[in-house]
This record gives sequence, structure tokens and C-alpha cells, in this order.
Amino acid sequence: MRIVFMGTPDFAVPSLSALTEAHDVRLVLTRPDAVRGRGRRLEPSPVKARATELGIDVLECRRISDDVLARIRAAEPDVICVAAFGCILPDAVLTVAPLGCVNVHASTLPRWRGAAPIQRAVLTGDERAGVSIMRVVHELDAGAYCRQASVEVGEKSCSQVMRELAELGARELVAALGQMEDGTAVWHEQDEALVTYAHKIDKAEMLLDPAAPALANRRRIQASTDAAPARMQVAGRGVRVTCACMAAPDATVRPGELAVGKHEVLLGCADGAVRLQRVKPDGKREMDATAWAAGLHQKSLGWEHV
Repeated sequence: MRIVFMGTPDFAVPSLSALTEAHDVRLVLTRPDAVRGRGRRLEPSPVKARATELGIDVLECRRISDDVLARIRAAEPDVICVAAFGCILPDAVLTVAPLGCVNVHASTLPRWRGAAPIQRAVLTGDERAGVSIMRVVHELDAGAYCRQASVEVGEKSCSQVMRELAELGARELVAALGQMEDGTAVWHEQDEALVTYAHKIDKAEMLLDPAAPALANRRRIQASTDAAPARMQVAGRGVRVTCACMAAPDATVRPGELAVGKHEVLLGCADGAVRLQRVKPDGKREMDATAWAAGLHQKSLGWEHV
């Protein structure tokens, strides 16, 4: 099939690669080059970089203008595929292709419509996170879906769950297109009574809080990303916690206390403790939590909001 693909971040790259192997991807739309990474240099989106490697025409845009719409139509797509594009599609786009416009959405709809489905699943403690192949309609993430699949969250970091779902979404997308092409796809309308919304993550809600339960703080760490890290302040200095687990139930650490042992570092919370495994102090590289704590030269000190 002839395909126009729309996507921007790493999550979308496996879908683009899989589509290229199975179909004729004629045009890729992505967000414009942006300042990314430590070097703060202008860099292409991961999707643009991959499309360039594959030799596919790339069109960068922040919105679907008349000129962009004309380029999409000129590609004569049988279907338009979207994965984390980051741009609202006007209704005019939805009718360009005979088979319509389908999206790889990172949740098992109708749970977690919206911008941050994976992070919300982790923060809430969902046992599983998933993907849905859905029709793009006027209302946000409200279209019918034809395929769904999921992975166990467990103790995985948000980044690991994202990587797994990106690969899973690519496989499900290719399978869905095959069913759409031969007419065997079965579409399921979403139950509006079961809808939940995954609003964009605010950095402030990811800050670690000594007055919060240990499980809530551990989930913040698990859901942490570069865009919204789990942070705290120790001895007047900011530090990001990148990996942690729940401490033993009998751990005796007061709320707001950072207890440094020979083999573990415990973060005292309202009802228990979290054991820190990996941290990234401001201005330094990521390191083992015990190595970082050894540099503090204290067995016990306080921690607080940044």
C-alpha cells in the first residue's frame, strides 16, 4: 500500500521502519528540527533521521497548512499512519486516503486518552500498559480501534516500557494494515463510560515529597523521563533519582531523612522508605546511589523538595 507517515519522537521510529519493510512509504511528515540533548544543538527529530537513512521524502511542519495538505494529496496514499506526531490533524486530512487515517496510540483505549498515556499508567500503578491501533477522528483519541496489545509494567522504567510499546505498536500497525487491506479488520467503538484522560505531565508533580507515601515517590521515580524527572534536594543541592525500589517493610527511616548505609541508601517517606539505586546529581553524571551518598560524608541528613 502507498502510505504517508506522520511521527516525531523515538516512539514512532519502529513503526516507520516496519512500514517501510512491508509497504511503499511515499512521504514522512515530522516536527521541525529542534534544540535537543546536552549540546543544545539544532537536531532533526528521530523520525526525520530515520526517514533520511531510508531515503524517504521528509516534510517538516508545525501544522497542516494548505501547502502541506497538497503535498499529502500528491503522494496519493491508500492510508495515512500516525505515531506520536505532535500536531493536531484537521478534518480535511482524515478523508484524503481511501482507507482513512490510523494512529498508534500508547494505551489500551478507552483508558488513557491524551498526551501522556504511558507515564500516567506508570504513575497510577497500572499492571499493564498497551497500544491501540485506532482511527483518527475529530475528537481527541476517540476513534474506534481494530487491534490492541499490552506489556507488563512491573518494575520497568517508563523509558523501558516506552521502548517495548514502540516495538509492539509497530507490529500491531503492520498487522492492522494487512487486515484493512483484505477487509478483515474489525473495529470496536470505545465505551465512553470507561474513558480516562492522560493529561500532560507537569514537572512539579514529579518532585519527590517527604510527606508523600513511599509507593507514590517510587512511582514518580519509575515514571521519570528527561522531560519530567523525579527530583529532590539534599544538603542544598538538587539531585535526580533515576532508579529505585521499595525498601524492606521494617526499614526504620524517619520522613524527610536520607539514611546512608554500607550497601544501601534509604529515602524516608510518610509511611516507609524507598531504596535509591541510581542518581544523577545536578551537573554530574549518573551514578550508583551508594557512591553518591559516600561523597556526602554523613550517615543521616535531610531531604526535601527541590
